Amino acid sequence: MSAPLSQEARADDLQPLLDQGWAHDPARDAISKTFTFKSFIQAFGWMTQAAIWSEKYKHHPEWFNVYNRVDVVLTTHDVDGLSELDIKLARKMDVLAAQLAG
Repeated sequence: MSAPLSQEARADDLQPLLDQGWAHDPARDAISKTFTFKSFIQAFGWMTQAAIWSEKYKHHPEWFNVYNRVDVVLTTHDVDGLSELDIKLARKMDVLAAQLAG
């Protein structure tokens, strides 16, 4: 089971994600980001890669896809807010998106 993100981790780990385009929703204690790709195929390919990592991490996103856009929300329902799993998955999603853009 996960633990809620500590105040220290919020200061150290959350801020870099916010600087990379993630937004914090304090009401849900969740982070969100919209990823935009060149095509539906690229967006779906990214989702497939992210799904594989999500399964490895045993942590699954809330997401919504329309054509080349994927809206992602990350929170850990077991702890009613953010955990290290959300930070880890957000970082991986950013890396996967950068690889496609590269």
